[in-house]
Amino acid sequence: MGEEIFQIGGRVVTLGEALVLAGAAVAVLLLVALLIAWRRALARAERGQAFEARVADLVRAQTEMQGRMQTMAEVFGSRQSELVRGLSERMDGLGHRLGQTMSETTRSTHENLSRLAERLAVIDKAQQNITSLSSQVVELQHILANKQTRGAFGEARMQAIVQDGLPKSAYAFQPTLSNGTRPDCLVLFPNDAPSLVIDAKFPLEAWNTIRTAEDPEMIKAAETRFRRDTQKHIQDIAERYHIPGETHDTAFMFVPSESIFADIHERFEDIVQRAHRARVVIVSPSLLMLSVQVVMSLLRDANMREQAHVIQHEVIRMMEDVARLDDRVQRLKGHFAQANKDIEQIEVSAGKITKRGAGIESVEIEVEDKPQKRPPAANSDGPPELPFQAIGERR
Repeated sequence: MGEEIFQIGGRVVTLGEALVLAGAAVAVLLLVALLIAWRRALARAERGQAFEARVADLVRAQTEMQGRMQTMAEVFGSRQSELVRGLSERMDGLGHRLGQTMSETTRSTHENLSRLAERLAVIDKAQQNITSLSSQVVELQHILANKQTRGAFGEARMQAIVQDGLPKSAYAFQPTLSNGTRPDCLVLFPNDAPSLVIDAKFPLEAWNTIRTAEDPEMIKAAETRFRRDTQKHIQDIAERYHIPGETHDTAFMFVPSESIFADIHERFEDIVQRAHRARVVIVSPSLLMLSVQVVMSLLRDANMREQAHVIQHEVIRMMEDVARLDDRVQRLKGHFAQANKDIEQIEVSAGKITKRGAGIESVEIEVEDKPQKRPPAANSDGPPELPFQAIGERR
């Protein structure tokens, strides 16, 4: 046991010491191992308790969850039945409303189709009218394409306006003046006043050239031609139809279109000024209609002045009738006053008669109630007293 085994730091370790040290080391190791095992066992025991607690919690939570699930299942079942019942009711209502809507839609569709058929009939009729109107427009274009027919168209429109606004005695178409010219229309004024000349031969050829021109040079050339032709026509009207003492010092140049009239005043101011200087008035259909109405008013005023003496005589006769009526009213008033007076007298007489009748009635009653008096003696003074005298004295 004393045998040396090894040496550590100058110290000799024997076999016994080595065994003791080894035993101590083994004991320490065993103690450590036991301590570790005890700690592990303690940890396992704690873990087992915690696991059992957790398992118990899980079981309790599962139980509660099952109760909640059952409650939720019952609630969901009741809700599901209510939902199914509500859905069935809504589906029934929806089906009913859908049926009503379908019936109303069908009825409105039938009504709309009937209205559409009526409108289509109206549209067909309008289409026929448009077709006839287009044919008339084509005929009008053919008319306006010819110079003579175009002049006749403007003259016919002017004649229609004059005929609609004036009596037959106030105008004349195509009359012959003292210088041998024949204007389109002559408006006659009363009291031998000068007549008004209306010319309907407007130069539309140059205007149509302006409308059909495409480039600026052609438009400028057409405007120059229109300006020249219009000024020439204005000068011809002033030279032919201004006759002192026979025609008015102003003549009308009729333009058969409002648009042409507006374009002339907007684009050709020099032509308008030239016409004013030549005492020629450019008129459109509306201005001619207004002028005709003014002439008609002048004719009415002239007729009123001509018939002034007749009106005065009629007024005098009317005043005589009024005076005669006043005299008769006064007489009738006197008759009414006399009648009122007679009625008052009749009322007075009737009142007196009524009073006397009342007195007579009272006397008769007194005669029945009182004893009858003896007649007076024959030798008494004065006439016998009558019962009626008492009435007079009582009154």
